[in-house]
Amino acid sequence: MAEKTVIEIEDMVTVGTLAERLSIPVSRLIAELMKNGVMATVNERIDFDTAEIIVDELDLGVTLAKRAEEEAAEIVHAKPAAGDNAEPRPPVVAVMGHVDHGKTSLLDAIRNVNVAGGEAGGITQHISAYQVEHEGRVITFLDTPGHEAFAAIREHGALLTDIVVIVIAADDGIKPQTLEAIRFARKAGVKIVVALNKIDKPGADANRVKQQLSDNGLLIEEWGGDTVVQEVSAKNKTGINELLNMILLVADVEELKADMDVPARGLIIEAHVEQGRGPVAQALVEAGRLRPGDYIVAGASYAKIRNLETTEGKPLKEATPSMPVAISGFKTLPEFGDEFKVVDNEKSARNQAAAAIAQKRTSTGQLDIGSSELIRRINRDRQLSELNVIIKADVQGSLTSVIDSLKALDTDEVSVRIVGSGVGPVNENDLHLAHSSGAIVYGFNVNLPSSSKQQAARDKIQVRLYQVIYELIDDAKTELSSLLSPEIVETDLGRLVVKGIFKTTKTEIICGGEVTKGKLKAPALARVSRGDEQLAEVQLTGLRRGPAEAREVVEGEMCGMSLATTKRLELQEGDRIDSFTRETKQRQL
Repeated sequence: MAEKTVIEIEDMVTVGTLAERLSIPVSRLIAELMKNGVMATVNERIDFDTAEIIVDELDLGVTLAKRAEEEAAEIVHAKPAAGDNAEPRPPVVAVMGHVDHGKTSLLDAIRNVNVAGGEAGGITQHISAYQVEHEGRVITFLDTPGHEAFAAIREHGALLTDIVVIVIAADDGIKPQTLEAIRFARKAGVKIVVALNKIDKPGADANRVKQQLSDNGLLIEEWGGDTVVQEVSAKNKTGINELLNMILLVADVEELKADMDVPARGLIIEAHVEQGRGPVAQALVEAGRLRPGDYIVAGASYAKIRNLETTEGKPLKEATPSMPVAISGFKTLPEFGDEFKVVDNEKSARNQAAAAIAQKRTSTGQLDIGSSELIRRINRDRQLSELNVIIKADVQGSLTSVIDSLKALDTDEVSVRIVGSGVGPVNENDLHLAHSSGAIVYGFNVNLPSSSKQQAARDKIQVRLYQVIYELIDDAKTELSSLLSPEIVETDLGRLVVKGIFKTTKTEIICGGEVTKGKLKAPALARVSRGDEQLAEVQLTGLRRGPAEAREVVEGEMCGMSLATTKRLELQEGDRIDSFTRETKQRQL
């Protein structure tokens, strides 16, 4: 037997990265995962054991090996150690868990509890991070569902959060994404608080979930462990205040502090380009005071902070530790997960950014870029246009078929980007994700509940439901076709050979001759040629047959014509005038 090729991967690897390492289409890997009951999109992460099983079943002639821990440790982001003069700071909380267990609903309930206080309540909401005030204290939340920036932070092994709230539905129990959240929290070394959601639903069994937690190494407090569990109902908004109190209690035990009188530093948690503003980064301050006008370095990019704002767009005079902020003024787009720090001046910032680029090239032989940066460069270099979609289907087999069929529509110019997918009806989580990503929601053999229908109408989200897969694919094909650049189509009409020139000015020529080919019509475009040389492109504005105006003149007839030009053109007898029409047509896949 031939010896198998060994491929090293990390303990946790994204589906897209694994497919790339295996040199197979990502759709094939996703299909194999789904056959084994693992629902995963291209940006989701799977553990080594799962990857090993899937690779064995694919029978690719390769075997997987874990990359050494020392190598992985090099990319871990270390939080700045607090000094003797450090001051208390708000906790940073990530909310994670399995799809449909109510992460977004819980965050909405937390926001609603505090909305009554108005702007004074201190709510700063954004797709990636916001702050909530509870009993006079601030908590920073990171919204993780489907958020690419947070996936990139996990990829870099960032110890960004202080507390991870893992949401588990009491009627459903621990699921694969729940286990992934637990693994991440342990790897990051952060405290875990379990929010047991949907406790009011029929079939809810809190003891069963607690036993599952124990089976996975999380012994709850009432059973002698140190894992805090709080029962909540995001729908009925019960247990929310108690959950926030628990978060603050855990934060107090941890005695979270940060230095204020040091050069500010932190982490980039999201970055994008805004028209009129250029590169804009969402960042979390971890130490120091960040101010407008500061020079900062973030990996291979640097900036003089032009605007420092809250994540809802309100100007800030300064940002302190645990505050999520929006920063504009970057020369280039920073990568998700990059650390940033304040430096003395622009020269220092520029030199450090250049050194970071050089170091990456030296150590890896090429610029080590993240998946989002890679997509951005592909878009820039190839002018690739993406159609963001969310797919929901009735069963896993149908979901696989729809995803594979949509990915088969990809071309060099346009592609389908699966932002999210899953089995079951279109729900609020899907609509929140669609709203933030600008995606179309496609449903196959599923329905749209009335509450979700109202939300979709309010947020102007396109939800399209189909019972026949070919109709769904045709709809997506039409959407992709609209992203294609239009095709310019020229249609030849006729040719006139000049026999006489009656008037020539800078902007007009009146001439006459014989139609030797096709049919002349006015108005139209025309090219003037002499021998093998094209002299100019002009507009044919009128035709005359004898003294009367003519709409068209056919081959073999004599006529006069008026031409409009943008510069003086000295026409001669024997020159050719070829008329044509030019129009743009929408291309189809």
